[in-house]
Amino acid sequence: MTHQGHKSINLGDEYENLDQKAYQIIKDMIEDRILLPGHKIPQEKLAKELGISRTPLISALKFLEHEKLVEVKPRRGFFVRLFTKKEMISIFEIREVLEGLTARRSAQAITDEECRTLQQIFAPFREMADITDIVAYSRADRTFHTMITKMASREFLSNMLQTFNIISLAYQNVTTEGLIRHPNDTIQDHEQITQAICDRDPEGAEHQMKLHFKKTIDILEQEIDDIK
Repeated sequence: MTHQGHKSINLGDEYENLDQKAYQIIKDMIEDRILLPGHKIPQEKLAKELGISRTPLISALKFLEHEKLVEVKPRRGFFVRLFTKKEMISIFEIREVLEGLTARRSAQAITDEECRTLQQIFAPFREMADITDIVAYSRADRTFHTMITKMASREFLSNMLQTFNIISLAYQNVTTEGLIRHPNDTIQDHEQITQAICDRDPEGAEHQMKLHFKKTIDILEQEIDDIK
């Protein structure tokens, strides 16, 4: 998939500007699962598609490496990073605390219009006995958590959580679109979080969000125990 809208990048721009543009585009491609976990990042193809030289592309990839989204394999190039179950547990423990905070703040700040929007995110799945469109549900999941973070109105939180959310997508099980638990198991969680936020119940919203992540952590810990 090419990003046609980004081909007009002016090569006369400052390299720093090109670095930032390349960084954001590649980060978006990882989040949108155009670049998949464990896959090599095609540098020449990307540079051509983005209309930039290799220099700003390498700079962007090195910054993404610093954020743990990309890893370098000697003599092989840059790859979208895969994470172990233990690493994922650490990530979800961080998300549990930070997203619990965003849920609390969202419950304090949400408008009636935002409440209606939040309630509509999972509406297509609400009456389904068995949710089978994993791609659509994963997209809804990302939209849900992103909206709650934005409603919390704290830019530094938003920036931190974007990276953690992308890392969560880079989980080793590619076939489930980065989801650890099946949609049938999480739809009720999302409904309860939505209800608490729309009820302007900060404590309840934080509790439901943290519980949501605790369930995922429990599953990952159980999978590690099963391997032993």
